[in-house]
Amino acid sequence: MSLKEGDPAPDFAMPASGGRQVSRDALKGRPFVLYFYPKADTPGCTKEACAFQDGLGKLGKLPLEVIGVSRDPLRAIEKFATKYGLAFPLASDEAGATSMAYGTWVEKSMYGKKYMGMERATFLIDAAGRIARLWRKVQVPGHAEAVLAAAKAL
Repeated sequence: MSLKEGDPAPDFAMPASGGRQVSRDALKGRPFVLYFYPKADTPGCTKEACAFQDGLGKLGKLPLEVIGVSRDPLRAIEKFATKYGLAFPLASDEAGATSMAYGTWVEKSMYGKKYMGMERATFLIDAAGRIARLWRKVQVPGHAEAVLAAAKAL
């Protein structure tokens, strides 16, 4: 079953950069962005993370949490967050429970070979815990700006 706008956001709890823990329960009553990216410190993922970081500074007083999620081990995520000065949490879904629940762990194909990998996808969750907007197969240029603009409209 694929998630769609209006569905309740699946539960999650993961360790995150900066010694933090992130969970849906801890964010109850507040809007947040959960974005899934393939691999820490790769060109596209770096551009996406930096775009979210830059965009958060432009939100003013809007209380919006942004959480990046990959299946990288926490050590790699910490290094990535530190290297680029990312203030928002990057979460480690190393076991894959959250990416499976959100349907972002998918079959991919490259050079005729099929493999499982993380689909670049973003979920905007409203204060009631429902999926307000979702973006699948994300193209990085302009994406963070579009997500943050949608968050302002909540």
